[in-house]
Order: sequence, then C-alpha cells, then structure tokens
Amino acid sequence: MTFREIVSTILLFVLYLALQILLARNLVLFDYAFCFVYIACVLLMPNEISLTWLLLIAFATGIIVDTFYNTLGMHAAATVLMAYCRPLIVRAQIDVPGMESRIEFSLQQLGTGAFFRYVFAMALIHHAALFFIEASSIELLIPTLIRVGASTVFTTVSIVLIQFFTRN
Repeated sequence: MTFREIVSTILLFVLYLALQILLARNLVLFDYAFCFVYIACVLLMPNEISLTWLLLIAFATGIIVDTFYNTLGMHAAATVLMAYCRPLIVRAQIDVPGMESRIEFSLQQLGTGAFFRYVFAMALIHHAALFFIEASSIELLIPTLIRVGASTVFTTVSIVLIQFFTRN
C-alpha cells in the first residue's frame, strides 16, 4: 500500500465511524430495520491486508461502536466474525484466479451487482451474529429473523448509496 492509500483508508475509517455514531445511530425503520454503516470500515479495506490486521481493525471498530452504544462487546464480536468470513466471501465472489490480491472493494471497481452481493453477504453475517447474540433466546426466533433481514437490506442499500454518491 502506498502512503496515499493508507491515509485514504484511515480517513474512510474515521468518516464511517463518525457517520454511524452521529447519524446512523438514530436511523431505525419500524423498530426492525437498523442501519449499521460502520461495517463498511471493514468491508472496504484493501484485500492485501493480512487477516490478523483485519481482525484487529474489526475488533477496534466494534469496540468503538460498543462504547457509544453501551452494548458490552456485541458489535465487536459480530464485526470480528464478519472480518473472519471475509476471505471466504471474496473467494466465492471473484472468478478470476490471482485477481483476489489486486481487487479494490468499491462500487466502481466491482460493479453494482458484485458489490451489492458482497455487501449483502457480509452484512447478513454481521447482522445475524449481532441480533442472535442480542436475543439470546430461541423464543425470539421470528422477530430476530425479521430484524436480521430488514437490517441487512437497510444497511446494504445505505452502503451502496453512499458508495454511489462518493468517488474514490
């Protein structure tokens, strides 16, 4: 990574966290769809980053959000799980061998369909972990599944729209 890419990545990290803490925290649709745009901090990291660094960044991101949401590590656990599953999702999404190390995760680079599928799969993993940890009971299965589905769609559309209206 060049110095410019590192600075750009750090600025994106701060921007998405500030957006989550200041604005998206209050975005809730019908008490079921929650917007967690902070996961884009992990989703948009360059693919050259090692899994160890990615997990550490995911943990730091989750802990920062947990601090402001007062959720005792639930976001950290879900974000680390999502970061751990990221290489599997990338291998499943990218068809060309050898292309995985040079890919940039953006709407312009991947295209709308592939970027939407990538964000949707990762958001589904994150939200399933987060809401099932929060529910901690099988009795709340149906409301939890509704929250997972609605929040996954809401977050995915939000991240795609943010990417659509910004340029790298």
